[in-house]
Amino acid sequence: MALENLKPAQGSTKDRKRVGRGQGSGMGKTSTRGGKGQTARTGYKAKRGFEGGQQPLQRRLPKVGFTTQIAKPYVINVEKITKVAELAEITLDSIASVHKFPASTLKIKLIGKGASGLASKIKDERITTSGRA
Repeated sequence: MALENLKPAQGSTKDRKRVGRGQGSGMGKTSTRGGKGQTARTGYKAKRGFEGGQQPLQRRLPKVGFTTQIAKPYVINVEKITKVAELAEITLDSIASVHKFPASTLKIKLIGKGASGLASKIKDERITTSGRA
């Protein structure tokens, strides 16, 4: 097998772009760098995401990916929802029978006037009270 006949396939290679070799080459004068300014200089490198001073996209969008581990309780105002205050025993199931709340609810906090008086009726550790007596 003759090694001198090995050549790259036709059209698979291109000649190197020779810039700055006169106007007749079509790549003379500014050497394909456009006009003047920062981008025409040697050593110029735009920082990733830089948009010419405009607020970059990654800073315009909100941060995502963090969720707090502290679950906020679902709050029920016993002044507005009086059916909760009228219950004999206060548990998550008994509240669900008189008031609709999300299924993902882990804790309930009773607030409003008279909420602290309901502390003796609470039979579930996931329910807390707060408010004026």
